[in-house]
Amino acid sequence: MGHTAIFLPVMALVGWTFVVLLTIPFRRFRAAFKGEVTAADFRNGESRRVPLEVSLANRNFMNLLEAPVLFYVVCFIYYLTNAPIASFVTLAWIFVGLRVVHSLIHLIYNNVMHRLVAYAASNVVLIVLWLLLLRTLLQAT
Repeated sequence: MGHTAIFLPVMALVGWTFVVLLTIPFRRFRAAFKGEVTAADFRNGESRRVPLEVSLANRNFMNLLEAPVLFYVVCFIYYLTNAPIASFVTLAWIFVGLRVVHSLIHLIYNNVMHRLVAYAASNVVLIVLWLLLLRTLLQAT
């Protein structure tokens, strides 16, 4: 496995983020065509009239721009430092998988407990990625 393999899970998460981003206008237009919302409902973000299905896509997109920023940073540092951690790429893929599962739960049936498990597990993996990188950096000094 080449050193640039770390960018494959990064690109997968970026791709997934774009998929979720594209669901936002789809859901908004569908709600508008049903007469559930108007453009004025989005003037200052989302009004209370916006159906939950519509606002969930936007909230999930925001989720994909929060903690995953730390994922992107740790992967980039891993690449820059040429840190030789064999399991790092595997853990990166697990993180991406858990974030996709979190999104699917959020956007399809939104069971809070199921979503929490996926979210918490992804955060544990993220912490492990940082700890592995820290250990490697400390060993190199």
